[in-house]
Amino acid sequence: MNENIRSEVVDWYDAALIDLEEARSAFMNKRYNWALFATHQAVEKALKAAIMALKKKRPPKTHDLTRLLALTELKLERELEIGISELSPYYIIARYPNAGLERPWESISKETAQRLIEIAEKLVTKIGEIIGIKE
Repeated sequence: MNENIRSEVVDWYDAALIDLEEARSAFMNKRYNWALFATHQAVEKALKAAIMALKKKRPPKTHDLTRLLALTELKLERELEIGISELSPYYIIARYPNAGLERPWESISKETAQRLIEIAEKLVTKIGEIIGIKE
């Protein structure tokens, strides 16, 4: 790990890793709505770590993953960009009945949750490499 990385950046990145663990746990317990909420949180925290590391500024207080990605100015594979835009609404949709899905705990498929978790894992790993936390 790069010793020049601010501890605040490491804290945000480590929080993203913990949220990914929570996403996997919820997925294994078939709570796909919570898996996607935790996945959203992991991506949000990784993107905010990237903004702090790359732009040397505090990230905005937003949960919009596409906006956060734009602020990083990272050029990612199309699969990751699409996955981020698809995951972004799950901050609300996964938690609240009738906020897009009537019963998100029943409506979110295993396949959707698995795919978006895999995309998030790739993104978080890539950000860790770019900002010098992971090798």
